[in-house]
Amino acid sequence: MNLSVNQLVPIPLKEKILAKKSGIWNETLSFNKGEHIFVRAPSGTGKTTLVHILYHLRKDHEGSVVWGGRNMNSIGYEELAELRSKNISIIFQDMRLFPELTAWENLDIKRRLSNTVSLEQMEEWLERLGIKEKKNSLGRTLSYGEQQRVAIIRALLQPFDWLLMDEPFSHLDHSNIDKARKLIAEVVAQHKAGMILADLDENDYFHYTKTIVL
Repeated sequence: MNLSVNQLVPIPLKEKILAKKSGIWNETLSFNKGEHIFVRAPSGTGKTTLVHILYHLRKDHEGSVVWGGRNMNSIGYEELAELRSKNISIIFQDMRLFPELTAWENLDIKRRLSNTVSLEQMEEWLERLGIKEKKNSLGRTLSYGEQQRVAIIRALLQPFDWLLMDEPFSHLDHSNIDKARKLIAEVVAQHKAGMILADLDENDYFHYTKTIVL
């Protein structure tokens, strides 16, 4: 599934964006499944806004986002739900866990909906990322780093053609970044998927096929 971004401009940032050159805003671009895209987004350039527009959480923009021939400006609720459950997964910057559910329950909801990863595999991933002992802790009691690792695993519990990531390692130390990026790389390769990672600074987390400055 390919992605096309066509003359995209978020309306709240329009004046600021049009005053400077961007590699994405107000441009026409196409990305193929399997590409690893790094979007370097200096503070204030609309990093999270871009990720939310691509996931169709925000509609306050000009231009269009087209996923596999589906124009998100005219997509229906059922088609959008299917696209998110089968084709596009996301790691949110603010994690978005259910605070009154345990880490395990937060994950098992997604696992049951997608039915693509076994309980044993999910538990192995928790162990790999060093949070197996936290699986029965409520989401609201987890540290930011623990929440982020749960959010990473949750995003990998479904089929996807593309993985969107908004500062996915911002609360992790170097050791935990290494564990998390290796797991992500493995699962992305299994799906032969593409990825779009948006972050503030240059990094070498993955082997990027393209770098764009937002």
